[in-house]
Amino acid sequence: MQRSPLAVAAAVIALGMTVSLAACEGQIPTVSAPTESASANPDLTEDQEQEMREALLKTIEDCNEQKNPANLGQAMSGPELEIRTSELQVAQKTGKLDPKTTIPTDITQTVIPTDNGWPRSVFSITTTTEDQQSKRLLVFTQGDARENYKLWGVARLFQGVEMPKFTVPSIGSQMGHPTDENLVMTPEQAVQRYADVLQNGTKSQYAGDFADDYFRQDLQNLSQTVQQGMERNKGSQEQTFTPVDGQMQIMRSSEGGDLVVAQINSVWTRTAGEGRESLPASDSERALFGDGKATSTMKVTYVNVIAMYIPPAKSGAQITTVGAERQPVKVEAV
Repeated sequence: MQRSPLAVAAAVIALGMTVSLAACEGQIPTVSAPTESASANPDLTEDQEQEMREALLKTIEDCNEQKNPANLGQAMSGPELEIRTSELQVAQKTGKLDPKTTIPTDITQTVIPTDNGWPRSVFSITTTTEDQQSKRLLVFTQGDARENYKLWGVARLFQGVEMPKFTVPSIGSQMGHPTDENLVMTPEQAVQRYADVLQNGTKSQYAGDFADDYFRQDLQNLSQTVQQGMERNKGSQEQTFTPVDGQMQIMRSSEGGDLVVAQINSVWTRTAGEGRESLPASDSERALFGDGKATSTMKVTYVNVIAMYIPPAKSGAQITTVGAERQPVKVEAV
């Protein structure tokens, strides 16, 4: 039996991309409804943020223990709901959750908005995990006054990354917008162009606008490893990256820049050559593919959450990606 041209990638994918719920019932706290008028002071206090965060994480942990995503929507939304649903589906097949799913309860910093309108978001940065994994950037969102906050996104921060500065929580920070100006580029442009850089690497016309980062390095190393196996068997691979409309949260720093967290989906198509079958290339892909019948081509959809800092225009500095998350959510033979 000949080895799949993707077999060499399995260990890389399983070990790489680490970037240096029966129904579960959790009690979600209700935050006092804010007023419609603008205010210089945040409506959410640090104590309320802690109560909200700990209750949500308790609900998520209960779901983790049961390895069932049925009621994750009580505590999660946006890309994190897609990611954790996939992670729990994988755990049902493998019997355990990936260590990267750990979210520490304690935080080192929280960024609370002064904005009184909706939707609104809160950014919180956790401590490192007990096994010394990197800190997590948590993004909580509230759709309107009648909704509870939910965990919208998680990005594992890169080791040693320098984060922008924010005003203390009691004073609050201002939320940003996709079209914010006075930056080296708008958040909307930055996310679109970073997706182009992920897809085209150094050949992208925007490559010079972004500082190098661990996420891009891991993707490049993974792609090169898979390509070597493909070329030996006359196979091919392609990855496309597409920002998801409306899935972007932004907070303005005290330094004049924007911290942006956005969802960029990607599709990785791998075609085996010389009559071979294209097979799942990691435990996660294998679990999601299940009992599917393999063909010569496999298409895997990933959800990527990217956290980046866009500096003010006057700085002339590059955009810095400070953290990321990546998870396959769909595996199909085509």
